[in-house]
Amino acid sequence: MTFQQVSEPYDAYDVLVVGGSGVDTVVPVGALPVPLADSSAVPPIREWVGHTGTGVALGCAALGLTTGFVDFIGDDHHGSLVRERMAATGVDFRPLISPHGTRRAVNLVAPDGRRMSFYDARDPLDLRMPPEHYLPALRRARHVHLSITHFARFLYDDIEALGLPVSTDLHDWDGLTEHHREFALRSDLVFLSTAGAGERIASVMREILHEGRAEAVIATAGAGGAYVMGTDDRSPRPVPAVVPPGPVVDTNGAGDAFTCGFLYGRHMGRSLEDCARLGAVAGAHACTSPGTHTTLVGPDVLQAVPTTAPAPAAPPHSAAPPGAGPGPAGPPDAQVSPAGA
Repeated sequence: MTFQQVSEPYDAYDVLVVGGSGVDTVVPVGALPVPLADSSAVPPIREWVGHTGTGVALGCAALGLTTGFVDFIGDDHHGSLVRERMAATGVDFRPLISPHGTRRAVNLVAPDGRRMSFYDARDPLDLRMPPEHYLPALRRARHVHLSITHFARFLYDDIEALGLPVSTDLHDWDGLTEHHREFALRSDLVFLSTAGAGERIASVMREILHEGRAEAVIATAGAGGAYVMGTDDRSPRPVPAVVPPGPVVDTNGAGDAFTCGFLYGRHMGRSLEDCARLGAVAGAHACTSPGTHTTLVGPDVLQAVPTTAPAPAAPPHSAAPPGAGPGPAGPPDAQVSPAGA
């Protein structure tokens, strides 16, 4: 691991993203699940700089939020791709070199945009980011977004000591896997997909609120929209899905775009429901281009979304189409879901 002092070009960050950079290899396939075969011909396979931290950092910067990003990458070809992608994007990227290399994922993408991701979690459990690298950035941050990379959990004590609000994305957490629990219970805003918990998603959202410090939990349900639950809510409140501005071709990065839209709304002082609507618009926008984080929604699109009056709370089964959210059927694992990467 190497450490390099760098200049401080920003007095403050609207959002500081921690962890979650990497490179996606996107394989177009004819259908999901993939039929069992020794080999299959597919359209051209391409590499994209992706993963969840990258998506949140790029998306927030594209929305005009001053954005910092600290993470580990490898001194390798894929690390160079990450550096090149971040250059001239407005993101203040502060990487450390890890001897374990740059994270990778192979994403199978069907013609309707659904995806299945195989994530290479190569970081060892003893990987730690030195405080002298991340503390200067934390001290300039107004909001911190933690990816669920293992090393990021060790920043919580410093984040709390500085009194900073923090968000995280649990992706398809089933409510049981221990890796996610600390992130779920120590964050102020918690995002997750309905895909992991299925019919238990409402109870998982309640558990996060009742046992942790979250002021709101937001569950995305792909084509079924999303659900928002605050500390005063008895049930998740449905947020309708948004019709994409073009054909859905690839859902990679849609969940990260949703998070960016939501955080942009929070920065602008919008209500939880309005923030979720902005997230839905951003997520739908991301589904209309191939690859990961290739088309980023701008502030002009979100500023055109009207403010709405708070919606009354409603039981999730009364609003969600079957298989699309926290209703009794639960979502299928392979749904078109903005779960991030």
